[in-house]
Amino acid sequence: MQLPRPLADAPVRDPHPVLSEYYSSAEGKQRFVQRLFDASAGDYDRVDRVLAFGTGSRYRREALRRAGLAPGMRMLDVAVGTGLVAKEAAHIVGDLGRVTGVDPSPGMMSGAAAGSLALVRGRAEALPFAAGSFDFVALGFALRHLDDLEKVFLEFRRVLKPGGRLLVLEITRPEGRIATALLRTYLRGIVPFIARLVGRGEYTPMLYRYYWDTIEACVPPDRVMATMAAAGFGRISNQRQLGILSEYCASA
Repeated sequence: MQLPRPLADAPVRDPHPVLSEYYSSAEGKQRFVQRLFDASAGDYDRVDRVLAFGTGSRYRREALRRAGLAPGMRMLDVAVGTGLVAKEAAHIVGDLGRVTGVDPSPGMMSGAAAGSLALVRGRAEALPFAAGSFDFVALGFALRHLDDLEKVFLEFRRVLKPGGRLLVLEITRPEGRIATALLRTYLRGIVPFIARLVGRGEYTPMLYRYYWDTIEACVPPDRVMATMAAAGFGRISNQRQLGILSEYCASA
């Protein structure tokens, strides 16, 4: 008799359960997330600098290099937002025109519109690009906001060229109760308070409370890696920086 596959090896659809404080069903998640990011877009870069103590730009660039992004590559930045990852990628590939951003939020993409970055409105679960279009795909701190990780990773593999590289950046709940409590206090308490001081939108503090709640509820890294493997990716790894910054890397 064949035994059931261990839970850790099973691919994942939902990155976290329904969070009823914010929406009532899986179908409502997409509408809530888009409305939240659209409303907070004008504050996003400003609060991000506070959140990362001004080190976010350097970290993104170093993570892209560690994952194998190199000059001349054509890259897709999924959930491009205001372009924080895409702009760092352009420094590496040598040409902003070789970086394409896709996002469902027009409000967020308005912040990335400056310069020659190609922007396309779309969702990670159904990317509007032909197969084998890119050498590198990146997803920066948005895995928790997706609807279906199985579909997403299948789409990532489809649009990558054979041997292409994938980088998923995410914040992972730390190990240990004290570290978790400290990060919860910072992200759910201190950062929303700062967002009220430096931001202009009424939804910006909610965005960062939601940010922590999705981190706390998100599936663990082994489930994310199992979903990558089920989509056909190889050479999968998860390297953590500072114990919480997960860098998932894989090859198509």
